[in-house]
Amino acid sequence: MRVWHSDISKSRLAVGSLEISLMRKESMLLHLSLLNIRSGEASTILDLMSKALILGTRGSDLALTQARMVETALKAQGIDVKIEVVKTSGDKRPDLKLVEFSGGDNPILDKGIFTKELEEALIRGEIDFAVHSLKDVPTELGEGFEICATLPRAEITDVLLTTEAGRGGDLSNLKGKTIATSSVRRARQLQWVCPGVNVVDIRGNVPTRIRKLIRNDEWDGILLARAGIERLGIYKPGEATFDFEGSTVYAAELPEDEFLPAAGQGAVALEIRSDKVAVSEALASVNDEPTFQRITAERAFLRLLQAGCQTPVGAYTWFEENGATLAMSVRVFDEDEPDKDPFVAQVRGAASDPAGLADRLMEQRGNS
Repeated sequence: MRVWHSDISKSRLAVGSLEISLMRKESMLLHLSLLNIRSGEASTILDLMSKALILGTRGSDLALTQARMVETALKAQGIDVKIEVVKTSGDKRPDLKLVEFSGGDNPILDKGIFTKELEEALIRGEIDFAVHSLKDVPTELGEGFEICATLPRAEITDVLLTTEAGRGGDLSNLKGKTIATSSVRRARQLQWVCPGVNVVDIRGNVPTRIRKLIRNDEWDGILLARAGIERLGIYKPGEATFDFEGSTVYAAELPEDEFLPAAGQGAVALEIRSDKVAVSEALASVNDEPTFQRITAERAFLRLLQAGCQTPVGAYTWFEENGATLAMSVRVFDEDEPDKDPFVAQVRGAASDPAGLADRLMEQRGNS
């Protein structure tokens, strides 16, 4: 994993702000040398920037929207991008519940439901980097891969969507109602907050799920990430309703301190092969350091838990004291005992040591 806190790394981020297309190569080499980047490495970066980087992504509406966000950010730094769609295991089998991929005696896939094929394309050199919704990325990456950058994080909250007015964000009123979600984390939290709620599974991309809600009279609501419906332009923050294909949908945001999001929720991650140094340097120009610090802490906690994408864990971070302090709150449900109360904890520490928060949380969990 790259270290983003050194002065040299920070100075390298400035490379992307140079108007590469308006400079001669010799002038650019001079700028790179002033930033302590070796001439050979600088030439490699320049050569890379002179051609289009191939961005691999899933083909859903949300995935393509996020890929275009990355494309726009890189083009603003003088780096051209070509988008390549890769169909993943999760896309190929929309008939299966997400938990069914890794369940049973003969699991289809242990992890990487939405990332495996993208990583295979990285290995074959068919793409230069992959763009993911970070919450879909396995906690433990395979050997030879790394998350090298993240875009600025979107809002991390979940949203309850219904087709009837008056539901609001009070989850305790959902007893006896049927709510659809594909997330084990959302299902367990909802059942903990409101015993007696009926939770059912749902698959499909964001627009498909909203259509299913509208057309299914047996469902009272669905749970989705705010970041997704906002990025797609379906939902505007603070609005209680929105129109979707002629139908009125009611939206209630669930505060993150009451209904904890997934680790990494709202973050768009850029994954590369670890040996592609020049690609890493080019993508560094769009990395958002505060987001990177936050997701480092959240994912470190998941790693220590040995938790995967389908483990019922909520975790989120925030900055305090003008960014000097990083705080993290977690809610961990027992996978084998549905009726057991979750482990709940909160810690604070130096923002410069995000992984240290995870260590302290694990100490608390061991003592609980």
